[in-house]
Amino acid sequence: MILEAVMLHVKPGMESEFESSFKTASKIISSIKGYLSHELHRCIEVNGKYLLLVRWETLESHTVEFRSSADYQEWKKLLHHFYEPFPTVEHFEAVEI
Repeated sequence: MILEAVMLHVKPGMESEFESSFKTASKIISSIKGYLSHELHRCIEVNGKYLLLVRWETLESHTVEFRSSADYQEWKKLLHHFYEPFPTVEHFEAVEI
């Protein structure tokens, strides 16, 4: 399992619209082959800051299956205009402890 972690900074005053659009976008991402689950968290201390966590079966499920799909174009259209600055996406794997 791969964990995608993204810190999102939504433009001031657009938080409600972003959250509404994200609900729609959630249906898109959840239909992608290799998708497992996702969560969106709103920061308590900083307005407009969110943490997106997405679990994928493999790295390629995100970087190839999702990003090369027509659905990704719709995802971008729904969400990318909210971000300032544009987020950095990072991928993590579990460490056995």
